[in-house]
Amino acid sequence: MLIVCPHCATLNRVPDDRLKDAPVCGHCGKDILPAAPITLTDASFERFIAKSELPVLVDFWAEWCGPCKMMAPQFAQAASLLQGRAVLAKVDTDANPQVSVRNRIRSIPTLALFRGGQEVKRQSGVMPAQELVRWVGV
Repeated sequence: MLIVCPHCATLNRVPDDRLKDAPVCGHCGKDILPAAPITLTDASFERFIAKSELPVLVDFWAEWCGPCKMMAPQFAQAASLLQGRAVLAKVDTDANPQVSVRNRIRSIPTLALFRGGQEVKRQSGVMPAQELVRWVGV
């Protein structure tokens, strides 16, 4: 399984049976599958999505958005529940307008699920953690 380090963007190969063993990056030594959402930016989004062989669930949000604030703890809980099976990432749409435009984000919060570099599902609005886990389907 190829996994992009969320800290240094190095591509790491991790055997499938070791995904639950808290693998670390071979370059920077940091956790590559954290139990919390990672942050993606205009600079890191494309490489991370394109190269990750695990599904990546992205929460497009903004600081001023009330529903986004309601979604944050649910998304964090889902990240813990899905650790080793999917990567959960957050993109601040105000701070990262290029990613938001390229992905046609028109309302927030918007969740987009990527597999093999391609978007396969999209949902707008707040979802409880357990429903998020079911929606990802891994």
